[in-house]
Amino acid sequence: MDNIDKFVQLVQESDNIVFFGGAGVSTESGIPDFRSPDGLYNQKYKYPPETIISHSFYQRYPEEFYRFYKDKMLYPDAKPGITHLALAKLEKEGKLKAVITQNIDGLHQKAGSSNVIELHGSVLRNYCERCHKFYGIDKIINSEGVPMCECGGRIKPDVVLYEEGLDSYVLEKAVNYIKNADILIIGGTSLAVYPAAGLIDYYRGNKLVLINKSETSRDAHANLVINDAIGKVFSQLL
Repeated sequence: MDNIDKFVQLVQESDNIVFFGGAGVSTESGIPDFRSPDGLYNQKYKYPPETIISHSFYQRYPEEFYRFYKDKMLYPDAKPGITHLALAKLEKEGKLKAVITQNIDGLHQKAGSSNVIELHGSVLRNYCERCHKFYGIDKIINSEGVPMCECGGRIKPDVVLYEEGLDSYVLEKAVNYIKNADILIIGGTSLAVYPAAGLIDYYRGNKLVLINKSETSRDAHANLVINDAIGKVFSQLL
């Protein structure tokens, strides 16, 4: 039995699965990740991407921030991929208890997942910094320069920028699901971004599955490691 068959068997035998995913889940939907050779961190801009999408840069140079953000962070036409669809199916079958994601694209919800914990927020939600009025993604896409509210306040994406902390309630919710999971599947992430990557330490079970194209720093701790495209692996569940 190869590792993908073992993975399918594990999933079939459990009704308490938690999935923790990163950029690799959405690259198959045409959304680039940050760290791969053709990812955002390896493209040339006046400033490095991690500088542009930091809190201090957003405060000091909002026009430059929004130029990059609209150009490189928004993919309103992206469709859910195989992994998104397979996870939504597992949730409907009562097997999957939660999706915990580092992605900000809303594709898990688009695929039909209802219990999605978004560690880094969502590009689909935006709010006025002054009056807190809510705006969808269309307001950002259709605005020139820096999006402004009718009250005169600046509109900020509801995403966690560099230098900003994760929401403690969201983090606590994620920890509780991981602590109580029978199977924890981690997929499409290099486990390089903290504090999100540290969540793996809260898992108490003995069915830790890591699925990623390249090795991660936690492979030695996993009960099952699959170095392959996540969509290929999850296609076996559809």
